[in-house]
Amino acid sequence: MAELFQHLSTGFGAALTLSNLGFALIGCLLGTLIGVLPGLGAVATVAMLLPVTYGLDPLSGMIMLASIYYGAQYGGSTTAILVNLPGESSSVVTCLDGYRMARNGRAGAALSVAALGSLFAGIVGTLFIAGLGPLLAGVSQRFNSPEYFALMVFGLIGSVVLANGSVLKAIAMVFLGLLVGLVGIDVTSGTLRYTFGSLQLYDGIGFVVLALGFFGIPEIMSNLEKPASTRSVMVASYDSLMPTREEVRRAVPASIRGTLLGSFLGILPGGGGILAAFSSYALEKRVSKTPERFGTGMVEGVAGPESANNAAAQTAFIPMLTLGIPSHPVMALMMGALLVHGMAPGSSIMVNQPVLFWGLVASMFIGNLMLVIINLPMIGIWVQLLKVPYRLLFPAVLIFCCIGIYSVNNSAFEVMLAAFVATLGYVFYKLGCEPAPFLLAVVLGPMMEENLRRSMTLSRGDPAIFVERPICLALLVLSALLVALIALPSIRKRREETFVE
Repeated sequence: MAELFQHLSTGFGAALTLSNLGFALIGCLLGTLIGVLPGLGAVATVAMLLPVTYGLDPLSGMIMLASIYYGAQYGGSTTAILVNLPGESSSVVTCLDGYRMARNGRAGAALSVAALGSLFAGIVGTLFIAGLGPLLAGVSQRFNSPEYFALMVFGLIGSVVLANGSVLKAIAMVFLGLLVGLVGIDVTSGTLRYTFGSLQLYDGIGFVVLALGFFGIPEIMSNLEKPASTRSVMVASYDSLMPTREEVRRAVPASIRGTLLGSFLGILPGGGGILAAFSSYALEKRVSKTPERFGTGMVEGVAGPESANNAAAQTAFIPMLTLGIPSHPVMALMMGALLVHGMAPGSSIMVNQPVLFWGLVASMFIGNLMLVIINLPMIGIWVQLLKVPYRLLFPAVLIFCCIGIYSVNNSAFEVMLAAFVATLGYVFYKLGCEPAPFLLAVVLGPMMEENLRRSMTLSRGDPAIFVERPICLALLVLSALLVALIALPSIRKRREETFVE
């Protein structure tokens, strides 16, 4: 415990510098903004700002990107409650009871419950990172290339199980991501792979190009399909932000349950805030004595999901920082930012870059406090932003995407390549293919190949190395069990029903 406090004091010393506080504030403001404005999303925004962080100190860049991610979870609840318009996909559940509370004259109470529940969940989720991080990092030090290969297989299969939509489509997106990750020069043999004679592809397809092509630009294209009437603003009125004693009594247990559930689901590959919010809402209906009243303005339907999605947003950092496995597309982007700075995510960060790890953890405590201060007093300003016509918003977003892509390598070819990838991404969107497994596979693919080759070199070509090592065997058995589970018709049907709900 004394060692933990020592690490946290080191982290606060780094996070409380003027520059890092400034980047945390910028990230919180941007996160709240994109959470409020439907049609942008944390993934697209982090992808757009990824090139900006390349010129920053690694800790400052990570603090800003992290603040954007968990800030978006806060902002999405404001418009979900007041306007019945979720800014973030994880805030869809908040609309069900949050907007009904607003229509019943309890908008202020719903906003306070959402903000304070999110603050509690953010702090608990950060404590999970501080507590579990060193433990998982210690376990990962026992990993060698076979264990890392098996862990990455497990991560990709987990992303398939938890991906929205068809299992076959998710598997196809994983294989496509693995193939795209192979583009460029093979570092072992020097052989060119899938470059089609193009010099610009010798180093592979840029991560920013793929991220914006699959998340940023298709998001704009899909939003342009929607009629302007779907974005009209009818704001519910609110006065006092104080919940009643009865509302507090019912909200506190729901917030605790949502926080614990979200903290667990955030660690899983492909989990994240959406799954956590829906699971929390289902749990609250199950434990309630009056489940039929959900959807009419139940405070538990706001406190539970909001706490769950914010806790999941925090604990999603754990596998990325300790094991080098991104559990969410935003984590894959942040992992890419670390790799650009020459840092390999995993246990080595805690050993070789303790200021970075603990500075990021400490910044999360600060950022969550900032978000409560930003969100509640400035509710009126955030809601007014919804009146900005989308026809003015989307060209600005598109320009920023192109500037971000060009600025990485000063390459016009990459801008054109991003346009091609965006067209492909839009087609996949229309076909109902989830892009998250693709992006995770792009990040993990080269590392999987490298660890597979190292393993085969260690064993002199004997594949038995993967079953002779206990940790490796356990991970492969878990992966096989996941495959067997989703192959069962009853499990697959239940999974599809859950995602439909």
